[in-house]
Amino acid sequence: MRTIPADATSTSTSTPRLRVGARDLTLISVFAALIAVLTLIPAIPVGALGVPITLQTLAVSLTALVLGAWRGAGAAALYVVVGLAGVPVLAKFSGGLGVLAGPSAGYLLAFPIAALITGALATLVLRRVRRLRLLWLFLAAMGGSILATHPLGILGMSLNAQIPLAQAAAYDMLYWPGDLLKNLLAAAVALRVFKAFPDLARRNFGR
Repeated sequence: MRTIPADATSTSTSTPRLRVGARDLTLISVFAALIAVLTLIPAIPVGALGVPITLQTLAVSLTALVLGAWRGAGAAALYVVVGLAGVPVLAKFSGGLGVLAGPSAGYLLAFPIAALITGALATLVLRRVRRLRLLWLFLAAMGGSILATHPLGILGMSLNAQIPLAQAAAYDMLYWPGDLLKNLLAAAVALRVFKAFPDLARRNFGR
């Protein structure tokens, strides 16, 4: 009877581990800083609750499209954690745990989840689709918005402003036109990044 080496057995039955290298940490840090920089561009208050329109969602979408699911989520989470720790990198130059009591708290907390979803969908697109990538990357970014950013944003407005979900959803509709434009721009910029740095796309998405 042929014996199977112990190391071969453990390799075949073990779960693949997520390896984080120095380059990954650098990319996560750089893109977290990018989100912070774009956030500091003056915000536009909209609606009765004054939840501002910022470039945060553009930055989060771009980060996820370029870095993929877990790196994109890591960058968005790092940005959120730094802001909640008190560094004034959030909308309107704010920071600290007090922002969680505001009407935009749900949108903020949704960023890592939205990045995870967008990055996962972008990975599917870049590995399987060769044509109309701009459209598919745009749809990937919208997937994160539809499944995470807007639902959690509505919930946050409803809870913190003590208004019905239906009313919060009506306020949220004000942000959809800008969201469509920002996600389209994020997809276009991501394609430019991949053309300029093809190694980044191959490393992150296997293409």
